[in-house]
Amino acid sequence: MYKILSIPPQSCDTFAVLPPNTLNDCVIFGKNSDRPSDEVQEVIYVPAADHPLSSTVRCTYIDVNQVPHTYSVVLSKPSWMWGAEMGANEHGVCIGNEAVWTKIMDSSDNIESLLGMDLLRLALERSKTAVDALKVITCLIGEYGMGGNCSDTLPNFTYHNSFLIADPSEIWILECAGTIWAAEQVREGVRNISNELSIRTNIDRKCDMLETFAEDKGLWDRSTPLDFKKVFDTDEYDGPRYKEGRNLLTLFSEGGQFKVTDMFKVLRDHPSGICMSSGSFVTTGSQVSILRKPESGLPSVHWFTATPDPARSIYKPFIFTENICFPDSVVSPVSNTTSSSFDRRYHLYKLHEKYRRKRGNRSALRDELQKLETKYVDLAEHISQNFVQKKEEASKLFYDAVEEESSMYSDI
Repeated sequence: MYKILSIPPQSCDTFAVLPPNTLNDCVIFGKNSDRPSDEVQEVIYVPAADHPLSSTVRCTYIDVNQVPHTYSVVLSKPSWMWGAEMGANEHGVCIGNEAVWTKIMDSSDNIESLLGMDLLRLALERSKTAVDALKVITCLIGEYGMGGNCSDTLPNFTYHNSFLIADPSEIWILECAGTIWAAEQVREGVRNISNELSIRTNIDRKCDMLETFAEDKGLWDRSTPLDFKKVFDTDEYDGPRYKEGRNLLTLFSEGGQFKVTDMFKVLRDHPSGICMSSGSFVTTGSQVSILRKPESGLPSVHWFTATPDPARSIYKPFIFTENICFPDSVVSPVSNTTSSSFDRRYHLYKLHEKYRRKRGNRSALRDELQKLETKYVDLAEHISQNFVQKKEEASKLFYDAVEEESSMYSDI
């Protein structure tokens, strides 16, 4: 008989809206990362690189075999770990990770192996498409396993993982109960995941031992179709935040005009619990991406708050191009270094924390920040529409947005 474990108040959500629900037939990705409130989430850019044969890469806890070439990535990650909660690569692949708790969790989940966040980063560095990323993650799970503490301050904070993997053409949902996994392909409409399993009987890919494992554990018999959530989740019913997230996506995408700013609204929604502003767990970072097919001639654009609480943050755009200029005020100059979760040396982070904690009337500054976000929404679109001529501006887009935002806090 399985034991239902107590679940911490973590509430990440990842979303995707696909044609025909989006404006101009793009794919729009979004995620809020909810983590311990004393944890810094940094945004880093890691350029593409070639690697020696037979080399390894150090992840959060273990070394894994390196590949000959890794693609450039932009990541939003807890500062203490190697892996990332969310991010994108130069080929327009985005991934968001969710913590899930399943019936088969046990003490083996504490064994240091690959975190779900490590798998996310490895997949982004090694994949050109969403299905490539799915293959990378599942192969690495089979080779190295999944496990380890997911916090540097909370003891025994372990969980299983689910992923929403998007590219400009499709998305894949990958959900794991330990090393047992199932995947669902989504080609149109809306889809979201939260801190629960969501794949039912629509299983497009699976690990070889899925049915045998479920049967041997007494969780399923072959007289009924295998419902992945019902078999492995601690609750067979959809949770309220998962349902509210889907309702918001459906509401905003009616009429096929869903756009980047609509995803901003979804991620800033407080009543649903999607945006968390207080408590032991808060939304420590947020990402929105508009993914465009290469044949469109337009680049994908990735938006990051790089600060907690999207309701009090602004989204700043990043576009992959040559000679990226990245701000030291968001991350330390050496992008692969990690730092203590209590490290407050990040300039933008510190300024934003001061703004969030300021008492009294903040409406004037809030209005100015909203104007700045609108300015960069328009600027990012202008650069996208004239990308060949505007590549130099694109290379500094995120840098300039961070500098302008930082200057607005200077008088606080």
